[in-house]
Amino acid sequence: MQNPQPHHISKWYHPSETMKKPHFVPALTTLFLVCTLISNAESQTESAHSIVLHAARLLDIENGRILKPGEVLVQGERIAEVGSKVTHPAGAETIDLGDSTLLPGLIDAHVHLFLHPGAEDLQTVEESVPQRTILAVLAAQADLMAGFTAERDMGTEGAGSADTAVRNAIDQGLVPGPRLRISGNAIDILGGHEDANHYNPAQHVLSNATYANNPAELVTVIREQLKEGADFIKIYETGPDTVRDGRFSAIYQYTEAELKAAVEEAARTGKQVAVHATGEPGTLYAARAGVVSIDHANQLGDETMRIMHEKLIFAVPTFTIFEYFSEHADSPEQRAHDRQMLDLHGTEFRKQFAAGVPMAVGSDVGPFPHGTQARELELMVKYGMTPLAALRADLLNGAKLLGWQGQIGELKPGYFADVIAVPGDPLQDITVLQKVSFVMKSGVVYRK
Repeated sequence: MQNPQPHHISKWYHPSETMKKPHFVPALTTLFLVCTLISNAESQTESAHSIVLHAARLLDIENGRILKPGEVLVQGERIAEVGSKVTHPAGAETIDLGDSTLLPGLIDAHVHLFLHPGAEDLQTVEESVPQRTILAVLAAQADLMAGFTAERDMGTEGAGSADTAVRNAIDQGLVPGPRLRISGNAIDILGGHEDANHYNPAQHVLSNATYANNPAELVTVIREQLKEGADFIKIYETGPDTVRDGRFSAIYQYTEAELKAAVEEAARTGKQVAVHATGEPGTLYAARAGVVSIDHANQLGDETMRIMHEKLIFAVPTFTIFEYFSEHADSPEQRAHDRQMLDLHGTEFRKQFAAGVPMAVGSDVGPFPHGTQARELELMVKYGMTPLAALRADLLNGAKLLGWQGQIGELKPGYFADVIAVPGDPLQDITVLQKVSFVMKSGVVYRK
């Protein structure tokens, strides 16, 4: 690691290296250095001046076109002007990014900052919450360096409201990371999807989510989570998934009435509910209850898709985690099962997109290495989207889902200066999103 370069440019190590050896002491040392670098960057930001970003191309996501060349005028934390040629104020610094494409910072609507590759059930038992929080800070840094400037953390998997501290530290400029929407601990039933069901019950191993078994308990848990800083509520609506004779099946956990009680309680304070839901009837119950997103959405019935289209309820497919599990299965039988699950998911995704179900991009990163989740956009293209449609799902729909519409997701005057650069043209080759060479968030350059 090196000291920040001029124009608050910070040089970071490759993001994937962070999570390969998640040991406590090296993580603590890295966190100290990160804090020092960010303190330096913060002091430079206080005397921010105009910056002009220049590149061979610029993505106009709203109109679906590439401007040649492309320039962005950044003043402070906001974008002041965008076009093929912008004003160059006296004293402005020009950063020439050469043969690359400028585009808005990417958005991942389904991440787990408190997870890393390896047995999820063991890491949540063996690693303390302070240790997991340090690793979460490093995971956030890795995602930012990969071009993801905004994310939705979908549950700390047993670390309670520790993501509140991570979000606040990022917002205060103490550590680098994406702007975050966080849910705290997710909510689940006794014996549900995230419970420690295969352990000896006498050991009383804790669930990776918070129990709520009826409407009254749901209201109580939601109030507690909002008190502890949650931006939204995450609920597990379906349990074990099976595929038999090519047919997908998932067990629901909450009734429609129970989910509606949760949605109404969250709405009372202006918050929303997102659900882990893979199939019917749980997905239908969630759609009828009025959740903001159905994450995973392996299979949706016709009525569910109709409601989602009508109410603008987002599906978040999370293909990457299914692909990763299929490639890292413990046995040939499990590998075949996971591959069948992924193929079925792809077939259903095409039906959902054709039916007008609004899509957002979320990878479920955590169980696979942070900083590698641009693969999700590649898989959405593989399973039927055009690169433009996938990018619109990521940037435009992602901004809506996270509640930052009009603030992020586009390169427009008045928006936050969240800008990345990639080689080539992402409308022609979506894989270039895996090769981010420049990252700016709120006018601060973190990677160049």
